[in-house]
Formats: sequence, structure tokens, C-alpha cells
Amino acid sequence: MKIYLVGGAVRDKLLGLPVTERDWVVVGATPEEMIELGFIPVGKDFPVFLHPKTKEEYALARTERKTGHGYKGFAFHASPDVTLEQDLHRRDLTINAMAEDEDGTLIDPCGGQDDLQIGMLRHISPAFAEDPVRILRVARFAARFAPYGFRVAHGTNALMRKMVREGEVDYLVPERVWAELHKALQTDAPQRFFTVLRGCGALAVLFPEIDREYPQGEDGHGKRELPGALAALERAAQVSKDPAVRFAVLMQALGRDLDDTQRIAQVEALAERLKVPRAFSQLAVAAIRDSDAITGEDPEALLKAMENNGAFRQNGRWPALLETLAAAGRIDPPRQRQLAAAAQRAAQINAAQLAGEGVQGKALGDAIRKARIDALREAQA
Repeated sequence: MKIYLVGGAVRDKLLGLPVTERDWVVVGATPEEMIELGFIPVGKDFPVFLHPKTKEEYALARTERKTGHGYKGFAFHASPDVTLEQDLHRRDLTINAMAEDEDGTLIDPCGGQDDLQIGMLRHISPAFAEDPVRILRVARFAARFAPYGFRVAHGTNALMRKMVREGEVDYLVPERVWAELHKALQTDAPQRFFTVLRGCGALAVLFPEIDREYPQGEDGHGKRELPGALAALERAAQVSKDPAVRFAVLMQALGRDLDDTQRIAQVEALAERLKVPRAFSQLAVAAIRDSDAITGEDPEALLKAMENNGAFRQNGRWPALLETLAAAGRIDPPRQRQLAAAAQRAAQINAAQLAGEGVQGKALGDAIRKARIDALREAQA
């Protein structure tokens, strides 16, 4: 039995990046032997185990073959006679197909280290085309490593375009699309995720709302000016690291030729299609619905926006909404701080305070609203 560190941990170590999680491949072992050593089986489709102490994943070396459409259409073979090289060759990109032995010796049968040095995202073999999730992964890696100048190899992009033409992308499940987008939104260049998808034709299938932002007849491959929504996302990424804020900025920037009702409907349709978490979709809707009230001078409209977004409740989305509007360039930092302070001041006006002054019933609610509006008017003066 031999154990090797594999994949992203090896790649990030060579790039000088922090290694946040480590995956291991075990060669020459059976599931029974792993269990005898105390490893905990967790894999459903193939033998994967958790280390009894570190809880890191240890997978038996395996090969795979295509049996159907989509990323679930595979049959896996794991046995003691599968070599490390065979396991590495089944992976997606050369930079993800490196391993280290227990002495730290690099094992690199696919040329991953060379591609790291030149900043190239390159597929290992034609088998790349068997799994449509790999298109999303390439786009996400392009976003993550954009600051280092990484680009997609021409041959890999051509293969991705072929996959799109043959309909493989249609088999992607919403949960997996969102999972990759969520990871991309946390990178330094989330807009790159979409430009790579545009370059291979997958954007029109997965995110038609964003694809429509591009001029008709432009294939999106190569260096071109970003459409407005992606430019807004690029700017937001420089201001906020919150993926929900970045998503909301992107969504509120889509469809500038639409009215607010249509833009909200567009966000809700996308969120339902991709099963976007409610915290993300609701923030995006609020950024469209309430932005005029927040950026305007009407204290009554501002109060309603605050109420809509939990400004007077713990864990409301009011701070995130202000951060979204700031990241979108709708308000500047001083205005953001002013609105945050105004909400705190209005929140101090509550039922307990006014009830002590003898106000009760419906009049109490009206008195709270009036006092809060007066406070907001004073704060805006």
C-alpha cells in the first residue's frame, strides 16, 4: 500500500498558495484493508474513506469509463492493481493531475508543472469531454487564477465548444451549476467565470440572461470589453468579498432596458432555475426594488425600505443591502455609513419607549412610524 498527496493541494503548494484541504490517493489497497486500518467509508459511487483522526479524504486509485450522459454517467473501477498514473490520467486538467509521495517527490505524468509555469489550463485527454462539469471547473479555475495570468488552452476551448454543440451541457443539474458559480463568486475575478463560458458557447445555455448582455454576433472569445453587468461584477469584486453581494450586484445590473418589475422577474426566474439560495436571491431582488428609495430623499420611502430589509431586526439583510449598493456604485461610503447610522437611530425608537409615554394600541404603531420618519428626515438634513 502506498499513499500519495494529490490534486489541488499539490498544485497550490507549487503556486505558493495556502493549502486549505488535502486529498489522498491510496494505491495497492482494498476497501477491507482500509476499514481494518480504521478508515471510515463514505463514498457511494467509489471507495472513499475518511482518516480516523484528520478526517481528510483518502480514495482508492481508480479508473472510469463513460456509460451515459452528464457527470453521473460513469462506471468506476477501483482495485489494488490500478496505478497512480492511471488515476491521475482520468483527471480533468494537467495542473490537477500531480501527486507527491511521502518523501515530497513530485509525480507529474501529464506535464502539470510546466503548465503551471506558463499559466495554462489544459485538458489531459479527449476523455475530458465525457463530463460537462469540467466546463464549469475550467471557468472557475480561470476566475481563481486570473490574477496569475492563467488562460484556457486553445485545444481545451475547442473541446469545450464541441461539448456544448453536442448538448452535454444540457445534462448539468442546477445544484452543480450553482455550486461552481458560488465558488467562482469567491474568487478575485468572478467575471472571468462568465467570459470563459461565453468563449465556449456555454453561457447562452446556462446563463442566457447574461449572454444577452453581449452584442449580437459577437462570440465572446478573446479580449473584448466586458458588457455592463460583468463590468459591474468586476468592480464589485474589488469592493466586497461577500459572494451574496457580488451576486446581487451582477443581478441588479442585468437588463438595463427592462423596468424594475421585469428585472425582478428575471432574477427570480434565474434563481428558481438554478436553485439559488434565498439569501442570495432576496438580496438581489431588494437591490432592484429598494435602491431608489435608499438613494432618494423621501424619509417615508426610506423607512419602508428599511422595514423590507430587516433594518430593525437582528440578522436582517440591511447591512448587506447597503454593501451591495455601495459595491454597485449607487451610494458612496459616506452615504453608506450615514444610512447605517440612521437605521440604528430609528431602531432606538420602539414600542417600549413610547408605551412609557402612555401611547397604546394602533396609535402606538403610528407613533413609532412617525417618530422614525422624523428621525430619518433629521438624519438626511
